[in-house]
Amino acid sequence: MLLDGFVCVTKCVALRIRFFFFSPSPRKRQALDLQYGRRCPARLIWKWPCVLLCRRDGARVILPSVKASCCLQDTMNAIVALCHFCELHGPRTLFCTEVLHAPLPQGAGNGDSPGQGEQAEEEEGGIQMSSRIRAHSPAEGASAESSSPGPKKSDMCEGCRSLAAGHPGYISHDKETSIKYVSHQHPNHPQLFSIVRQACVRSLSCEVCPGREGPIFFGDEQHGFVFSHTFFIKDSLARGFQRWYSIIAIMMDRIYLINSWPFLLGKIRGIIDELQGKALKVFETEQFGCPQRAQRMNTAFTPFLHQRNGNAARSLTSLTSDDNLWACLHTSFAWLLKACGSRLTEKLLEGAPTEDTLVQMEKLADLEEESESWDNSEAEEEEKAPVLPEGAEGRELTKCPTDSSLLSDCGNWQPRKLSVFKSLRHMRQVLGAPSFRMLAWHVLMGNQVIWKSRDADLVQSAFEVLRTMLPVGCVRIIPYSNQYEEAYRCNFLGLSPHVQIPSHVLASEFAVVVEAHSAPRSSLHPARCEDDQSLSKYEFVVTSGSPVAADRVGPTILNKMEAALTNQNLSVGVVDQCLVCLKEEWMNKVKVLFKFTKVDSRPKEDTQKLLSILGASEEDNVKLLKFWMTGLSKTYKSHLMSTVRSPTASEPRN
Repeated sequence: MLLDGFVCVTKCVALRIRFFFFSPSPRKRQALDLQYGRRCPARLIWKWPCVLLCRRDGARVILPSVKASCCLQDTMNAIVALCHFCELHGPRTLFCTEVLHAPLPQGAGNGDSPGQGEQAEEEEGGIQMSSRIRAHSPAEGASAESSSPGPKKSDMCEGCRSLAAGHPGYISHDKETSIKYVSHQHPNHPQLFSIVRQACVRSLSCEVCPGREGPIFFGDEQHGFVFSHTFFIKDSLARGFQRWYSIIAIMMDRIYLINSWPFLLGKIRGIIDELQGKALKVFETEQFGCPQRAQRMNTAFTPFLHQRNGNAARSLTSLTSDDNLWACLHTSFAWLLKACGSRLTEKLLEGAPTEDTLVQMEKLADLEEESESWDNSEAEEEEKAPVLPEGAEGRELTKCPTDSSLLSDCGNWQPRKLSVFKSLRHMRQVLGAPSFRMLAWHVLMGNQVIWKSRDADLVQSAFEVLRTMLPVGCVRIIPYSNQYEEAYRCNFLGLSPHVQIPSHVLASEFAVVVEAHSAPRSSLHPARCEDDQSLSKYEFVVTSGSPVAADRVGPTILNKMEAALTNQNLSVGVVDQCLVCLKEEWMNKVKVLFKFTKVDSRPKEDTQKLLSILGASEEDNVKLLKFWMTGLSKTYKSHLMSTVRSPTASEPRN
């Protein structure tokens, strides 16, 4: 969860971790049952974190070290570790928290009955905290110790140990992301343990910073990159009255770790201040009650570390006088991992808006202005209108714009939920390849497309599919009308069957008519798919005064569209994106042609050379470019005109 972009350490490691968590051997399963068995009561979790973790208004939060040794995106990708330099055993890892994306092993979530222990669940910031604890038999403890990759019990002193032998650790559930945060003294996987161990040793022995207290960065691609913050904890029985600890943050992503430096430094510094403050109170109390200076003066000095007669190895719990320390650190670790992973989010940076976007914005602005003007006019008429007698209100009809003015704007038409034609590919299958090519040719050329049918939903769905072939600025739709409308008002016209189309339109080469007739019962054919069920009762006839010859090359974009539609390896979504790319490609050519001819006023010979360079010298391509030029946004046109006028206007001043 911390870093979704973590790089796997090795494929072998990832596979081993997956095997370890999903099909463990009986011996490992017993160890896992020990680790994820019962948890400690909820009071151990929430007594301290409610004060430190829940304060998100800038208050300091207890957060030990973060170590992100990511091995697989769905296994584990982050670890938080608290390290200590023991005078007897050297650098040791005290406590760490792992991020697990995979489900917990069997027994982790329901391995106990209500009568055997306690279970409590709390929520804070979307993270559900739970911890369980139970008494273990000696055999169970031995099994857990033998399966752990950490040091043996004989090699650990009180200062090197955080959780008691057989303690199952702590676990937190993030219900928002289904991620689990597991805390224990050492990572379960041997290679992860090795990475944490190496980072611990380097942070407390090899890598140093001025004053020995403070942050430092080190690491490599193989073992991960480490953010380390070393600090001292007061101890009246230790050499120099202090012990050395560190909080480390290890990630495989160097850039992410560097970008997280300010965040980690602030939060980890808050943890350190809390720990040092608690330890300082204990130190002052011990010094006041029983000063240790005289006892230390009698101890022989040696430059080498050695075991003393006193209790030289004291646990961090004893130094801070907080029995709930590890449960509190677990909640703090979980919060840090979640917060550090969610503080940086990816943003999609888009380029300049497309012509379709600009046209849609302009039409939306026009509609808003029109609605405001109508509201203002109605308000003025209401003020001037005389008081009507009772019952006369219903006789007055509210003034509204004509239906033709509204229908002529494609932005005003909202298609119904029922769509008969699903896509261009579906329409091509229903109409047939020759009829569809004729229809598509007329659509791209800007000719009027007339669709006659009793079913208004059928007509609207057809227009909704066909309009995807054109730029938004070239689409003018009257979805359904009871009279014929001229081509200058709309290039998509839906008519009821009884409407008579003028003879000159039927014979014109600039119009195409699609008639949907009810198919005779004898000619009804079974639907080939679910999409054809609503169309099996229709017969479609496509006619035009200038039918497109089968051997005609046609515009280049039409040939590319048909190639995409006939390629069954491309899904409908991919075909839609292909159409978007094709439209953008040809709109760029339209912009160049508009700048060349309308703005610069170049001669016809230069225009022919430009069309040849653009690959649009054919007649159909030229007609298409000229029609699509009408779909350019007003914003783009005004921008070009202003850039042309500005140099001439500045010449006198220069």
